[in-house]
Amino acid sequence: MASNAAEISQAAAETIDVVADRLQQLDASTSGNELTLDEKYQLCRSIGAECIQDEELRNLLEKKPNPVAYDGFEPSGRMHIAQGVLKAINVNKLTRSGVTFKFWVADWFAQLNNKMGGDLNKIQTVGKYMIEIWKAAGMDMTRVEFLNASDEINKRPDEYWTLVMDIARQNTLARITKCCQIMGRSEFDNLSASQIFYPCMQCADIFFLKADICQLGLDQRKVNVLAREYCDQCKPKRKLKPVILSHEMMPGLLQGQEKMSKSDPNSAIFMEDSAAEVKTKIKKAFCPPEQVEGNPCLAYIRLIILPWFNSFEVQRKEDKGGNKTYTTMADIDQDFSSGALHPGDLKDALTVSLNRILQPVRDHFENNAEAAALLKKVKSYKVTK
Repeated sequence: MASNAAEISQAAAETIDVVADRLQQLDASTSGNELTLDEKYQLCRSIGAECIQDEELRNLLEKKPNPVAYDGFEPSGRMHIAQGVLKAINVNKLTRSGVTFKFWVADWFAQLNNKMGGDLNKIQTVGKYMIEIWKAAGMDMTRVEFLNASDEINKRPDEYWTLVMDIARQNTLARITKCCQIMGRSEFDNLSASQIFYPCMQCADIFFLKADICQLGLDQRKVNVLAREYCDQCKPKRKLKPVILSHEMMPGLLQGQEKMSKSDPNSAIFMEDSAAEVKTKIKKAFCPPEQVEGNPCLAYIRLIILPWFNSFEVQRKEDKGGNKTYTTMADIDQDFSSGALHPGDLKDALTVSLNRILQPVRDHFENNAEAAALLKKVKSYKVTK
């Protein structure tokens, strides 16, 4: 899995550099309906570190004017930057390509997974807080829908639970437990009965929402593959399988952290972190000189800064190399690996860029009374794993 992750990371970096110039032109001059098929495909494909399958994605965009993509999220605490900014970038690319994006506010799932101590009222409050962040972070809401799992399932219970039961009937316990990574669990953990049920429900969500594209992280890959397998198991078989468009997982900021963690505040930038907190966290982040691989600061630039600004601005004194504007990840990697770009200068520039992105979110939670009250509640909640 480690070698696969390295290959995926390298492929993602190459994709960003190849697509960046064209995306910048599209941002300036076009709307979703004006894009050619090739442009829609490139825009959607630039999201994914992995796509199952590329040809199916292209055919979908060609034949269906308004495809549906979905992502489900557990309201489980404060929102880190991958869930906030990276998700906004990905959603905006899809909606500009004519895709409708459905967010599945997975309140019942968070309760099954014992998030917020299983308190549904707290979970639903966190869900409202997360929606407020996306609105403030620049997500284009034109083609975006937020659907609460508990509400939607209760509207059509016969349809939903029939799907869940059939998925459970078609699969072995061993196959289902292999999907437990989607909950941040291992198949070897001491799982509760509710956590065994969880993958069957998440698989059913895809068909219940009539999703054409599963746009989630690579950590959700196994259950999305389960959904494609189910298309061959069910009767009658489903000819059109959901396309899996998986984005890369952002690493934690500290050494050896392959993934951010909400339970470790030092592992990630959170969406309402103050400018001082961002500066402190980036200053402490793992960023050894001339080391590109496994460097979380470079991952932040590749996955967040370049897609957001189309450039990375480094400001230095003349005797330290002077100011420089980067437009490709390849140039940043080259200068960093050669020592031409010092970790201190990179971190300073990264801090400035992150704070520019996050300032509208801070302003929203400071100036909007309802949003401020939501944040105060969420910060008071104890995060449970």
